Amino acid sequence: MINLAHKTAIITGASSGIGRATALLLAEAGVQVTLVSRNGDRLQQLADQILSSSGTTVAIPANITDCQQVQQMVQTVLDKFGRIDILVNSAGLIDVAPTVEASVECWQQLIQVNLLGTMYCCHAVAPVMQEQQCGHIVNVSSVAGRTASAGVSAYNASKWGVGAFSEALRQELCKSGVRLTVVEPGWVETPLYDAIASGAMQERIARWQEGIGEPLMPEDVAGAIGFALSQPQRVNVNEILLRPTGQVN
Repeated sequence: MINLAHKTAIITGASSGIGRATALLLAEAGVQVTLVSRNGDRLQQLADQILSSSGTTVAIPANITDCQQVQQMVQTVLDKFGRIDILVNSAGLIDVAPTVEASVECWQQLIQVNLLGTMYCCHAVAPVMQEQQCGHIVNVSSVAGRTASAGVSAYNASKWGVGAFSEALRQELCKSGVRLTVVEPGWVETPLYDAIASGAMQERIARWQEGIGEPLMPEDVAGAIGFALSQPQRVNVNEILLRPTGQVN
């Protein structure tokens, strides 16, 4: 297992959940961490926490659904650190609703963040890594990118898209020494579900949670990401699928 100290990482969705846990884990390992999220206040709080522990970090508020903002963010990282060794795409949204009752506007936002945002970040960072002849991209998908379920059709579509895009990109990049990993967690205890306003959908989520039992924690997923990143250069962990012990599908 390789030492990650002094490597440079970009983490999207870093203000909460899996992104935040991954940022803390990598900063503790000595990685120079760039924190990216639309929530500038929470992002700065995390940056302050990392700095207080003698870590190296920079917070860049950005909307990953805006190609120009993504390009500017990547250039800022290059100007500060000179290279990009790791990209972790963990920004994401969820919409829980029967398809015929769902909001088209919610669908559009979900696809823009979960799929297009991931693609935009990869599009901006991949040429940098190709020129370096090394680098590692981690795209956070979901069990929902493998198994479709009623009530989350748009989320399923976005995460299946992440999986397909990631595998194609892995094939394109592997000969230049760039690795790509897809991490597919099951139910995770994150703020992702807090934005769901529908009482009926909140009840459905509560039933799902009750059926699963103890969920994964963001730190569990961060640990899986750290495992993939810390393998020798000759090893590319293509996919990591992890579920709570009590989750059936």
